Amino acid sequence: MDSRPYILLADDDDDDCKFFKEALEALPISAHLTFVNDGEELMQLLTKNVEYMPDVLFLDLNMPRKTGVQCLTEIKCDYRLKNVPVVIISTSYDPVVANLLYQSGASYYIRKPIGFSQLQELISTAILRIIKENIPRPEKENFLLLA
Repeated sequence: MDSRPYILLADDDDDDCKFFKEALEALPISAHLTFVNDGEELMQLLTKNVEYMPDVLFLDLNMPRKTGVQCLTEIKCDYRLKNVPVVIISTSYDPVVANLLYQSGASYYIRKPIGFSQLQELISTAILRIIKENIPRPEKENFLLLA
């Protein structure tokens, strides 16, 4: 088995996936990255492959077929998946929605930044906190990651 962290990105925007991949590759973290393009595909991958769970799941909220909120709810209600750290990544930020996501078990919330270096910094922060510092879920005041 590969010792690199396994990162899973669920996002339906091809440009955002490419941007994420480039930002991850520019980090000093060597990771294995897998993409899925909608919520149905994400849940199929997670439920058929329970012996190889991602170390971190980056989850877009606005996806076709099944939203990020629906996926988060299913993940946190499934005893086999509930310990997977889920980092919400979205272009929008609504404090009410963010509070509900935190209450539902999300680990961190990243608002998709404009710049490459900001995205790189936020991805790095989330991965390092979850994997290296073993902080899979912070106190609520540290839920939103800012560059």
